[in-house]
Amino acid sequence: MSAVTRFFFRLPYTSRSTWDVIRWWETRRAAYNLAVGIAGLTSVAAVAVVSTLPPHPPSFQVPWDAIVVYGILANLFFSFGPALDAAICRRWGSNYTAVGPALFRYGFAFAVGLTLLPIPLALIGWSLRLLGLVR
Repeated sequence: MSAVTRFFFRLPYTSRSTWDVIRWWETRRAAYNLAVGIAGLTSVAAVAVVSTLPPHPPSFQVPWDAIVVYGILANLFFSFGPALDAAICRRWGSNYTAVGPALFRYGFAFAVGLTLLPIPLALIGWSLRLLGLVR
């Protein structure tokens, strides 16, 4: 089994106690934070570069307060994953072992995608400036 498979999937025969569910999620939090952080730095760098392109480049300042709030919210929403996974495991048992890893995979992809969203938005803004539709 590859490392990526082990990271995004859970073995079906593992114990499904609440603490096992929380442990499974928490062993992935650092990698989640790293991926979202790298995506955030990439977004900030790309938006900074795009904002300097002519014509009429707007002034760009890194919104550090918004970045900190975003990081806190990303971790808060991550914490909903193990809570929901544990509740599902308690309610419906071993028939639903794939729900938690699916929640993690979709949440991971959504968080990284949302963090990268400023890049295409900055490119659209630059394109509109280039076409003279926006100042």
